Amino acid sequence: MPGPPPQQIAIPPVASFQSQPPYGLVPTPPYLPEYSSQMENPNLAFNQDTAGPSSRSRQGRRARSKTRGDGKSETIPPPYPWAQNRRSMIHSLEYLLSKGITKISGEVKCKRCDKQYEMEYDLVEKFREIALYISRNKSSMHTRAPSEWMNPTLPDCEMCDQSNCVRPVLTKKRVINWLFLLLGKMLGCCKLSELKYFCKHTENHRTGAKDRVLYLTYLGLCKQLDPSGPFDIDL
Repeated sequence: MPGPPPQQIAIPPVASFQSQPPYGLVPTPPYLPEYSSQMENPNLAFNQDTAGPSSRSRQGRRARSKTRGDGKSETIPPPYPWAQNRRSMIHSLEYLLSKGITKISGEVKCKRCDKQYEMEYDLVEKFREIALYISRNKSSMHTRAPSEWMNPTLPDCEMCDQSNCVRPVLTKKRVINWLFLLLGKMLGCCKLSELKYFCKHTENHRTGAKDRVLYLTYLGLCKQLDPSGPFDIDL
């Protein structure tokens, strides 16, 4: 007698890359916000060293002298809780969340009433906005900052209620509040020399017009926050 027919095994379909949800909408572990870069690399997203850069790059930096050619040290006292002890470097998003740092504050001054006060931004909410904008528009930027980055809309003044008139307070380059400027989309308020300072200390290309250097600064800071996100710089 013929034996029983072979049992058919249903093989589930393999999800394609195109079926993945857009960047920033992938489910994340409970301790993380909705924002994530897992679509780019599910094995690396939010699994970086708390200081941000890769171990190879850190080893390379340790091998070099900590004193620059002009006699100034590469390390400084961290000017903010979210800043590292290296010039122009901030901690990763994972590190900041693990330390309970969810609000980023900075000093601003109104151009109308001349009052100076402190503002703060929600770290996760504001970074998600910028990360999604970059992931959707990076290919059309052509390594140039868009007009809304070059000429940012300024916050309204909490003191005099005037619109588009509050600028960040910028003093010495080594204490620039880079993360605050990023979240407020106010990096365009920096001078070209200040943006070049950032690129110099983060080992990014720093020649060219302001729109090129500003683009590098935005992506460089986002890369520090999420090393596995879509923030690689293609020049």
